[in-house]
Amino acid sequence: MTPASEYLLALAHEIAQPYIQLPTIRAAMVTGSTAKGISDYYSDLDMTMYYANELPSENELAAIRRLHGANERKWLIGDRNTNSFAEAYDVHGIEVQIGHTTIAVWEDTIAEVLENLTCDTPIQKALEGTLACQALHGADYIDRWQAQIGAYPPALAEAMVKKHLAFFPVWGLQPHFRTRDASIWYHQILVEAAHNLMGVLAGLNRLYFTTFQFKRMGYFVHQMEIAPPNLAARLDA
Repeated sequence: MTPASEYLLALAHEIAQPYIQLPTIRAAMVTGSTAKGISDYYSDLDMTMYYANELPSENELAAIRRLHGANERKWLIGDRNTNSFAEAYDVHGIEVQIGHTTIAVWEDTIAEVLENLTCDTPIQKALEGTLACQALHGADYIDRWQAQIGAYPPALAEAMVKKHLAFFPVWGLQPHFRTRDASIWYHQILVEAAHNLMGVLAGLNRLYFTTFQFKRMGYFVHQMEIAPPNLAARLDA
């Protein structure tokens, strides 16, 4: 674990404490690069709080932010009326991103991928994050979700391969791109091909993948048992 991850993990435990005191909270976790042990100086802190039936009030959340020295949010995504949203605020100069969701909404979200076989969704990023997370509270809930998500359905693997097995034969048109001022289109095709390659390999290797904010490619490829030789280096070349 990097020194940055050690610091952020300790900070996550500190930040979680007042949330854990809320009456409806049942579980809390830290995920992302902190949980994976690969954070650096530029990393933010990703956390999620899970509640029994209703989210905390705006007043309760504002009081916790003030307790951590943040009077205002940096951003807010989602609608609390759907019982799931995320907020961010700074603590000691670090952006802390915290998701708030009820257990019912989260378990419906898991089912959207594992049962409905939804492939092209950012939800897969959340599932991957749950597999890598460290529990801060309610470890029994976290353990159950990790076991559920870790049992990657064969039907999902097949759906991922079918969804992403689409490659435009760019090599056949490559000479024409230079004469049509089409460099943006050309590079778009290359990016789409790389994304589809990752999607096919994700299915073959039973990994969760989304093109949404896809980063740390080397770490992702390193988890694959089935992959072309030197894949990450070749994609970066």
